[in-house]
Amino acid sequence: MRNELSNTGIGLVTAGFSPPEAMSALAGYLALPGPVLSDEQRVLYQLLGIGRAPLWRVYSPGTVAFYLVAALRGRRLSAPVEDTRQLGGDALVVDGVITRRWAPRTPGDRASPKRLAVAALRADMR
Repeated sequence: MRNELSNTGIGLVTAGFSPPEAMSALAGYLALPGPVLSDEQRVLYQLLGIGRAPLWRVYSPGTVAFYLVAALRGRRLSAPVEDTRQLGGDALVVDGVITRRWAPRTPGDRASPKRLAVAALRADMR
């Protein structure tokens, strides 16, 4: 993400529902630029209208098959430690106002950093 947004002048704020320690570790692992916030009560998620996916969207036949094959090959599977149904999302904020919001329907349906950067640059040109 850092390389894709560098030299654009676009700031990035990352928020997640994990505890602060986990968010800090994630920020270090992903080398996230900008502030990283912990929203354990999911207030920001609610304000942005970002909900949870239905079970059938998260645990699709392809996902179940992937984990079944992994288990059959001897890979030890651990139980998820977080809410696997919580969707992520993206928002473009200009001068404190949300000007664009992307709320996915599935966990993998996210706006690309390039798309976010283009939207931010267009908003900046107004």
